[in-house]
Amino acid sequence: MSRSRYDERFFESTRGRIVKSLRYSSKTVNDLAAETGLTDNAVRAHLLSLERDHLVEAGGTIKGFRKPHAVFRLTAEARHIFPKAYDALLNRLLDVLKLRTPKAALDDVLQEVGISIAESQSATTNFDEAVGSALRTLEELGGAAVTECNSGGTTIRSESCPFADAVVEHPEICKVAQSMIQEIVGRPVHEQCDRTALPKCRFEIADPVPNAG
Repeated sequence: MSRSRYDERFFESTRGRIVKSLRYSSKTVNDLAAETGLTDNAVRAHLLSLERDHLVEAGGTIKGFRKPHAVFRLTAEARHIFPKAYDALLNRLLDVLKLRTPKAALDDVLQEVGISIAESQSATTNFDEAVGSALRTLEELGGAAVTECNSGGTTIRSESCPFADAVVEHPEICKVAQSMIQEIVGRPVHEQCDRTALPKCRFEIADPVPNAG
């Protein structure tokens, strides 16, 4: 299961409730059955599914009345799927920066952030490889990017904006992704993002201008 599927609906499901419960402490099947109102067998079925998704693992046993009981816990991978407060923090941080920083200076800072992210990627002179690196970096930030080729160049677009919860209030945040892509591909990038109800990324990379003569 991809991380993109761990949304609010997942955490409202029975498996999601089990995952949230295990976030705070390891539990036995009996513990989880009591919390969820399910039978022991139903809990075991959900745990088996969560184990296949690498979210839950056996974590030893504890002493029981008649025999030891298996204890289940979250895997290290599962601890990365919970919603973070980063979006709210980013919004408040930008609020303060915009009050205290001239627009041109803030734009420079955001561009530098994008360049700094790009510097973590391996350099390449091959344009297709560079575009692939830009796509992977956007995905790491939370996007879901693809490319489109046209007569004027290449377009990178994502139906999932990595800054969706901040971009409506702070459209300048797109400069981070724009400068990151530009640094990776080594060509000018024009930002044409859709910042309406469901923000979508769109970055146009122009083909090199042929040398005259």
